[in-house]
Amino acid sequence: MACIPGDSVEEKMKNLIQFTYKDQAIWFLNCYWEDWGESEAEQLWAYVDKCNQLDLEKHEEGNGLDEMKAHVFLEAFNETLTVRALRSKLRESGAIGQNERPKLVPLSHYLLFKYNSDWRRVCNSVMGDNQEELQRAQDMLAEVQSLYKEAAQREEESIKSAAELKAALEALHAQQEAYDNKTEELKKKSEEGGIVSRNRAKAQLEIHLSEDPLPLNRAKLTTNAAKKKADKAAAAASAAREAAEAKVQEAEAYLEELKSQSGSAQGSLWWIERELHEASKYLPESK
Repeated sequence: MACIPGDSVEEKMKNLIQFTYKDQAIWFLNCYWEDWGESEAEQLWAYVDKCNQLDLEKHEEGNGLDEMKAHVFLEAFNETLTVRALRSKLRESGAIGQNERPKLVPLSHYLLFKYNSDWRRVCNSVMGDNQEELQRAQDMLAEVQSLYKEAAQREEESIKSAAELKAALEALHAQQEAYDNKTEELKKKSEEGGIVSRNRAKAQLEIHLSEDPLPLNRAKLTTNAAKKKADKAAAAASAAREAAEAKVQEAEAYLEELKSQSGSAQGSLWWIERELHEASKYLPESK
């Protein structure tokens, strides 16, 4: 969106506060990038994150907090003002009508107060002339997020398969040890004691060695199958991780290209880049 829809600045203000927390923050960053946006970008990220947490109904799709949650938000950032004081100042500036009684506190209202922003400038600003390029960057971000989710799933499958292999190896070791112990025990008995007991032990040893050791063989088969599964899962996890990381590099290079161009919505680009790095949290540490 290059501009806020609306025939008047007041209508634009009403439309702005309907944006999600994230989109409200990005709009301010774009508008004030050269003034304070770049230096405060990480702080606005934190504001949006807190709003998403406090909005238990809509989360990321929300646009404003009720008064109780708004006070929790303000306290989280060591703000001493009240919602009433915030609205009083906004009424003085004209951002809120004198007779308006909003039920929610949108993030935009706080940002106007926090940074002493000109609400008319915010509402009338145009966000860059590279909307197609921004959309491509957003699409690349969505692909990265999808690839990281897939990589995380493959990684979890690999971890699970590795645990199954470990359990199979332990079971195989136990079966092999039991088989070997019985073999050694019968060998020893066949070489010690009276002739009758030795012959009995020899016969038992022959039977033991000629028998199909079903539990041991089953353990070997299980272990072989578990190893194949673990190897396959590890390879899939590695491939998925590499695909995600390759797409991240491609997206980062594209963002750097856009940032160097004039007319770019720098706040939007910063946010996409920040989300690129955030997407990597989907991925557990490789083992």
